[in-house]
Amino acid sequence: MGMERHHSGKKMPMRLFRTIVAATLSAALSLAPVAPVLSAPARIKDIVDMEGIRENQLVGYGLVVGLNGTGDSLNNSPFTKQSLQSMLERLGVNTQGENVRTANVAAVMVTANLPPFATQGSRMDVSVAALGDADSLQGGTLLVTPLVGADGEVYAIAQGPVVINGFKAQGDAATVISGVPTTGRISSGALIEREIEFYLGSQQSLRLALRNPDLTTARRIALAVNDFIGAPTAVPEDPGTVRLTLPRNFNGNIVDLLTDIEQLIVQTDQTAKIVIDENSGIIVMGKDVRVSSVAVAQSNLTVTIAENPEVVQPRPLSFGETAVEPNTTLNVNQSDTALQVVQESVTLQQLVDGLNALGISPRDLIAILQAIKATGALQAEIEVL
Repeated sequence: MGMERHHSGKKMPMRLFRTIVAATLSAALSLAPVAPVLSAPARIKDIVDMEGIRENQLVGYGLVVGLNGTGDSLNNSPFTKQSLQSMLERLGVNTQGENVRTANVAAVMVTANLPPFATQGSRMDVSVAALGDADSLQGGTLLVTPLVGADGEVYAIAQGPVVINGFKAQGDAATVISGVPTTGRISSGALIEREIEFYLGSQQSLRLALRNPDLTTARRIALAVNDFIGAPTAVPEDPGTVRLTLPRNFNGNIVDLLTDIEQLIVQTDQTAKIVIDENSGIIVMGKDVRVSSVAVAQSNLTVTIAENPEVVQPRPLSFGETAVEPNTTLNVNQSDTALQVVQESVTLQQLVDGLNALGISPRDLIAILQAIKATGALQAEIEVL
């Protein structure tokens, strides 16, 4: 008995020590603050557009020739016929008053994006799309087509064989179409003839335009740049603009400054938003969407109408006529659900779990989200596409 009391006396302090340690750890864990969920980090060059560094849209009208009978029908596309006759006249062929019949020509619109700082003589890709009733541009070649900008000036000349991503095969009783055979692309099909004058290296100040305007992100960009340079170089002007000014003692021009700061990592931020596409029933929620505790009840109303007309024959040897009597079956089914509570959410996963617990379809969820927004319990912006 003495030995047992002796062992018991040794174990009691150890148990007491373990209990105190466990209680201390439990209290520490319960009092520890939960770390906030940070936004995805991104480089500055991936979240801003730099002033002056941009593409310019070009457009042109031309003709694609060499089609295997899949071009425009000249009777239904008078602009194709006029363009063909004008082109032939410029080449010394007079077709005025002649009945031109060909199905190997198609009128097309040619579009391209002029890259920033593109030099004269360099090439770029162009896209080609049929303008008339052509069936396919397969095997066609685009003739010389001037590409003009918004100011009406010609900046490039396009020409070359058209490559399409689809095809069309047609027989007497069946037709197979894959992709869109009336659109195509010409790789390096345009030759740049005019440059846009903009001297980036001579600028002393430049604006950064945020692709997703946000006050917090704009300020974080300015702080990151100023910390890296060591001087007040960047100033946020508004949620979508940060102005850069070349420091006095900076060793280089504005291009060197942009090269140094575009690799800086910034934690982006965004407003809570729910994007809804009612046509397809798609719902996309941002990570900052929150909802207060609400009770939701939803009722499904289904109306089924079936028509089963009956033919009524007259009796034998009577002078009656056969008649059709309508027979309509109308069925109304309404399923009601009791009120269900959607608990206040802290994370996006909790919000999704709460909405999934309702057991409703995405289209019903769209109406419920709009109703929750109307009550003021949804802390997010709803954008309907």
